[in-house]
Amino acid sequence: MTIDVTVRREIPLPPERVAEYAMDWRHDAEWTQGIRTAELTRPTDGGGFGTGAEVTRTARFLGRRIDYVLRVAAYEPPKLLDMISVAAPMPMHVTYSFETHPRGTLAAIRVRGGPGGLLRLAGPLLARQVRSSLTKDLRDLERRLLERRLPERRGDL
Repeated sequence: MTIDVTVRREIPLPPERVAEYAMDWRHDAEWTQGIRTAELTRPTDGGGFGTGAEVTRTARFLGRRIDYVLRVAAYEPPKLLDMISVAAPMPMHVTYSFETHPRGTLAAIRVRGGPGGLLRLAGPLLARQVRSSLTKDLRDLERRLLERRLPERRGDL
């Protein structure tokens, strides 16, 4: 069984603001469920983050520690960040997208992949858990971004 889960959320901020935060691997542990650490382990050929860079994440999922490396396949700020696992317990393809919406930004996260080994039997459960985690991710992303905006407003008073 392969997993293909997409979750969307309207966030009341411009796509540039949402993408700037969400596409920055240094913020992964702040808003992404289960991620304990994220580290840029291979910068782009020109240095920094972008297509070809690799980020190593350590996460907890279903009570287990998971270490995995995602390679950036496409990086088109503020619209798209597409990553493919190059070292993980299962094949994974993660896509973040951000579109202009009348209320700000329509943010989406899509996760595709397939459990291997014994996890293959838990495919439906795994898909539900991924959907739940992604829903919380986008909720937490919005909350973080709105919290970061508050000091700016206070300074304007």
